[in-house]
Amino acid sequence: MSSRTRPGLPTIAACGRRSFLQISLASLALSTLGGRAFAMADHPAVPIAKAGLQSMGCKVAHADVVGVADFAQPSRVPRLHLVDLAGGEVATLLVAHGRGSDPEHTGWLQNFSNRPGSGATSQGHYLTGADYLGAHGRSMRLKGLDASNNNAEARGIVVHSAWYVGSDTVRERGMLGRSEGCFAVSQGDLAQVLDRLGPGRLLIATKL
Repeated sequence: MSSRTRPGLPTIAACGRRSFLQISLASLALSTLGGRAFAMADHPAVPIAKAGLQSMGCKVAHADVVGVADFAQPSRVPRLHLVDLAGGEVATLLVAHGRGSDPEHTGWLQNFSNRPGSGATSQGHYLTGADYLGAHGRSMRLKGLDASNNNAEARGIVVHSAWYVGSDTVRERGMLGRSEGCFAVSQGDLAQVLDRLGPGRLLIATKL
């Protein structure tokens, strides 16, 4: 997969250059969230995306799109926000959390963990890597950039699709299934996520 940037949006090529943070959100188009329109400046994922880019600096190659997974929301609602700072839109998709973060399978993330073998979701900033074909089909590697998720590579935490993620699962069970700590999305959304988020971009797991 190629590392593309949008025309007119600089990459983080030098630590001293922060022009990408000076994008006027007020001048951008309305974003869509669950069929409703929101001004970019009003979307709660936008300041998180901008702050993440600022804090990670040169570790992130491309600043056009940032993924923000809001695990304060239950798994039954779309909570993976693809914040397109260049295009002025936010796409919001379903994403599962780890079984170790929700041992009773309530549909709500109870805790984060970076411990190997925990099966939990880890909080923090991730750098997206190359996509590959693995046990779950096409997947995308992730590198944890914080002390709270620096075991991501050793734990095999990636982005992949799963049968237990989708609107049908929500209708039937009232919640998504659980991963082993990976960011599991629906099969229909996988191509969009991998195309827009990788490689060299930022993915943030947090609670808004």
